[in-house]
Amino acid sequence: MATLYPLKFKPIIKERVWGGDQLSQLLNKPKTGEKPTGESWELSGVQGDVSVVANGYLKENDINELIETYLGEITGDAIYEKFGVEFPILIKYLDIQQGLSIQVHPDDETALSRHESYGKTELWYIVDAAPDAKIYLGFNRDTTPQELYDKCNNNTVHELLNVITPKKGDYVLITPGTIHAATGGILVAEIQTTSDVTYRVYDWGREHNPKTAREMHLDLAIDIIDYNKYDLSQYHNSGKHNSESDIINDCNYFKISLLNPEKIMRFESSTFESFIIYMVLEGEVLIDSKESSLKVSKGETVLIPSAIGEYTILKNSAKCQLLEITGKG
Repeated sequence: MATLYPLKFKPIIKERVWGGDQLSQLLNKPKTGEKPTGESWELSGVQGDVSVVANGYLKENDINELIETYLGEITGDAIYEKFGVEFPILIKYLDIQQGLSIQVHPDDETALSRHESYGKTELWYIVDAAPDAKIYLGFNRDTTPQELYDKCNNNTVHELLNVITPKKGDYVLITPGTIHAATGGILVAEIQTTSDVTYRVYDWGREHNPKTAREMHLDLAIDIIDYNKYDLSQYHNSGKHNSESDIINDCNYFKISLLNPEKIMRFESSTFESFIIYMVLEGEVLIDSKESSLKVSKGETVLIPSAIGEYTILKNSAKCQLLEITGKG
């Protein structure tokens, strides 16, 4: 079997009513039409939206086909044993210009029983934010299902939520049951479990206009929401990252580090016991392995197969920054 190499994938572009043009202007993503672009799915194993390889001899194969062929050599043995041929992490960029619906995600148990899906745990890393940007995150006081229901119906539900002014470099882990939304110009790198289950509880009035109405899920969401006052210490403000590698989150589903290469960084894939994903947030790097040398620029994402062996990351611009994501078996 041929030796594996670092893999790029074709972005899957999603038009969203709340999106804009930042994905194409800042991250060089293709536009699909005149409607706003809200999401670029960088790496996905979600049924119906499975990512396809864009480089090398495996070009045009999708990620789940690769896992079926190479087994744990792609994802790592423990992860393959747990998830089989379904890639367990979904990587996205979001451009949130208008109001992202006030929403919540179910946990694994609920998603499995209702949708035969995994639940959704996600991390938002703020790539950029306009001065007027806002993130709505959890309740600002203890709340009840009846109060939430009433305020969704009289268009005042946002009064119950914490309002955060995000800055570049901020991040937050959004766990199942945490109500959240955003607006005002935010570019987000989103790392999440492989799930497309979202319950919208309020859509900023769009749900009342037949031209803009989308399906709402308040009835499904009402019994899975955490109604306790949200602990804002879970939101992490940007700070100075002086080291080449800082762990910013390590949960049950993934581990995420922020890399600031200043010289060549050397890795051995077997030490991760997982696939390794790099999202280039700024600048450009060269990733060299036994089989290839690959240039990866701002806005691009690359997958390092678990069995690739030794590889290096070399800074190839005045400044560069990456997110490193690995999975959990």
